[in-house]
Amino acid sequence: MKPTLMRALLAVSLLINIGVLGAVAYRALNSESFPGLPRYLQLSDEQVRHWHASEQDFLVQLSASAEAIRGHRGRMIHAIFADTPDPALIDAERTAIAHLQDEQQKRVIQQLLRERELLSSAQRAKLAQLLLDQPAGQSAIELLHRD
Repeated sequence: MKPTLMRALLAVSLLINIGVLGAVAYRALNSESFPGLPRYLQLSDEQVRHWHASEQDFLVQLSASAEAIRGHRGRMIHAIFADTPDPALIDAERTAIAHLQDEQQKRVIQQLLRERELLSSAQRAKLAQLLLDQPAGQSAIELLHRD
């Protein structure tokens, strides 16, 4: 198998894995048994106001970034499975995705640092543990290739 195709498949695998992890985290945080972060962390009314003000722009940016990644991912997959794969296009889409993911990760870290400042020591520990407890199972590409 050509190295370019292997890199592309690895990129697809990573993207799918990130998507699966995001979906699992989203489902866990939005399930009926999870009360939402403000209640889970037992934020005061003032903390809740600051929390919501802080997350508003973050969520808009995160959504826009996720949409852009989906677009590049779709174009990359189509390029990989085209009658004649275009290695330059595949690599360009992979590079765009990597850049967007890097920016997205920086936004997440910045947001967590902002949220950290709003929280007490006990609340920070509780949020950190919640994040550490998020499952990191097999990627969707691995699941698709099981017998």
